[in-house]
Amino acid sequence: MSTRLNPYISFAGTAREAMEFYQQVFGGTLRLNTFGEFGAPDAPEADKIMHGMLEADGGLTLMGADTPPGMPYNPGDNITVSLSGEDAAELRGYWDKLSSGGTVTVPMEKQMWGDEFGACTDKFGIGWLVNISQPQA
Repeated sequence: MSTRLNPYISFAGTAREAMEFYQQVFGGTLRLNTFGEFGAPDAPEADKIMHGMLEADGGLTLMGADTPPGMPYNPGDNITVSLSGEDAAELRGYWDKLSSGGTVTVPMEKQMWGDEFGACTDKFGIGWLVNISQPQA
């Protein structure tokens, strides 16, 4: 397997809901492991996600977990996830789902560099950039 760059998102108790949402957006296989499965079955956070990984078609991988008690959590200010490529239908589909229920900060439209681009914050506070590359003449 080659080296991959995977976004890893921390959540404040909503990792399961968020990762299941992203699976609805991107499809693929979702694996979730709780803190209880890894040695803390009686802890208050036993049912929270210690590690989640979504592997979707086309090599997309997204990881996430709930922030353990006592660790700082600052939602959305330390990560933005970028999706880019040439498959306009696929990328618009992701855009529609990610921006639904969230906040669009840059509408999906043609930009001065020639590509279609949009930016939004999803309903979980995560920033997304979607760039649809235009074929080169």
